[in-house]
Amino acid sequence: MNINNEKETLKINGFLALFLFITVFIILLGLSLIAYQTSPLLMIPLVFIKFLMIISLGGFCIIRPNEAMVLTFFGKYIGTIKDNGYWFKNPFSIGQRVSLKVRNFESPILKVNDLNGNPIEIACVVSWKIYDSVKAVFDVEDYNNFVQTQSETSIRFLATHYPYDSEVHETSLRGSTDQVCETLEKELSKSLKSAGIQVIDAKLTHLAYSPEIAQAMLRKQQAQAIISARKTIVEGAVSMVEMALLRLSEKNIVELDNDKKAIMVNNLLVTLVSENETKPVINTGTIY
Repeated sequence: MNINNEKETLKINGFLALFLFITVFIILLGLSLIAYQTSPLLMIPLVFIKFLMIISLGGFCIIRPNEAMVLTFFGKYIGTIKDNGYWFKNPFSIGQRVSLKVRNFESPILKVNDLNGNPIEIACVVSWKIYDSVKAVFDVEDYNNFVQTQSETSIRFLATHYPYDSEVHETSLRGSTDQVCETLEKELSKSLKSAGIQVIDAKLTHLAYSPEIAQAMLRKQQAQAIISARKTIVEGAVSMVEMALLRLSEKNIVELDNDKKAIMVNNLLVTLVSENETKPVINTGTIY
């Protein structure tokens, strides 16, 4: 038998079994009174049967919703009870309860290096549950510690395969959160499958540069933002100057030679690109 195959065990409704126990016990009590009056030697097997019945009371168990009981009989796996209710199982078997509820594991903040070698801090929360109680009990030493170890390992694997941020349109930890979380979930699912554990969800809860480089990276991001903004401003200003010259030419409002066009372009660009408010000088003409 493959111990990794979960199977249902033989069980009886607990209330029916309790009724049968009480009925048999009353019958045995009556037989004991009769045997005591007729032949005391018959009391020996009756007492032995009563002793077995008392030991068998350990076979009654209550299974709560989203709970399983893995049963072993003298070290051999004999089955699992997943149906919630009051049951009677093999009284000589040992049962280990396993919760099938969804649980969360929140990892500590880990300091790792990203794809570019920058030290970063990262953490995640993983929602998981057991779908195969046999694998969870027999294939790993402690499935709770197994989830913790594999989660931290997957986070480190994830961080080393993506940059924290990217200047081009490529996958990064900060810019592609959905794709990164999906990769983390797939990596965890592959690692925890051997323990009969299903990953419901995996999300990053903390992502930041390490304190020793945080200020330098912040200045770098600010510089990149300024460069991007200035680039947009210059492109817009050039477009407006081009449109102004084109409209003046189309409407024949004024004729400008190359020198005057250069002066106009210079004045417009200074006005549009300058960070401070410009104060124009108005030329009202000459006296000659």
